[in-house]
Amino acid sequence: MRSMWKGAISFGLVMIPVRLYAATEQKDIAFRQVHREDGGRIRFRRVCSIDGAEVPYEDVAKGYELPDGEMIVLTDEDMADLPLATSKSIEVMHFAPADQLDPILFSRSYYVEPENTGIRAYALLRDALERSGKIAIAQVALRQRESLATLRTRDGVLVLETLLWPDEIRAADFPFLDDDVEVRSQELQMASSLIDSMTVDFDPDEYHDRYREALQELVEAKVEGREVLQPQAEEEASEPTSLADALRASLAASRGGGGAAEQADDTPAPKRASASRGSARARSGRASAGSKDDDQPSGRAKAAAGSRRTTKADADEETPAKAAGSSRSRKTTPKQPAAPRRPRKRASCGHVAS
Repeated sequence: MRSMWKGAISFGLVMIPVRLYAATEQKDIAFRQVHREDGGRIRFRRVCSIDGAEVPYEDVAKGYELPDGEMIVLTDEDMADLPLATSKSIEVMHFAPADQLDPILFSRSYYVEPENTGIRAYALLRDALERSGKIAIAQVALRQRESLATLRTRDGVLVLETLLWPDEIRAADFPFLDDDVEVRSQELQMASSLIDSMTVDFDPDEYHDRYREALQELVEAKVEGREVLQPQAEEEASEPTSLADALRASLAASRGGGGAAEQADDTPAPKRASASRGSARARSGRASAGSKDDDQPSGRAKAAAGSRRTTKADADEETPAKAAGSSRSRKTTPKQPAAPRRPRKRASCGHVAS
């Protein structure tokens, strides 16, 4: 475990240097928000609602909104001036019976580990608390917030429990509390008997999170069935500093930086071969029509039709003279410039959310 706080327990005139560790953790299956089509992650950015610019984390401040909509900005310097007398101390104020504490007040639990120089004093406080059956009421400041807390023993370790302040507990104000509900003695006796019949010693290991287990089985079944998406590798790019920069970066990514030449290279090999055979047939048709008047479209059409009717057997029986004549015709016929290909648009999966 990694400590999240370092300070000391103040117990009368005794100072016990300690470290705090989170005693609990929330176990759940973590999901990411992704694009349904390709599995790309959805990213969220801090964008100012006024000018639309993305705000770096170091420029984010605390704001308190007034009822009329005006905003008061509090900086780190303003917060540093606030008094926190127990910022590095767990100050024990008094002791109280454990059964006097309402569990609704409990907030977070932390293990308390002693430093090497305070192990003996730590053990003394732990054993005295365990023998008395009481808990220590203390004050401590964690994460720039002062809290009420208790110290108790558990498995040979002191546990710090932060508490909610009394004004943070909501009042149970419900209409049915004002109703005069009559409960008959026979019903009350039967309910008490049912409670007695269902009373057992509590063992937390007997209970488990069925929903989380079923969700884990679902994920594993998806993995075994290879129902997974492999998102494309994200290109490393500098963080845009404004909405305009984000739009320019998205536009550049959609263009891909390629021209007509790159698009031509992306053509699959079978398509390129088919295109080459088509060009050869076209050149053969133009060579056959070269001996006629170029201003007669009907002559070129007939030559092209004759070329299409030529079979492989006819080509094998072609005489060397005709082949030579065809070769000379191809040399004298000027090549037509290829029409420029229209560049294809590449889809990009970029997400900017505010």
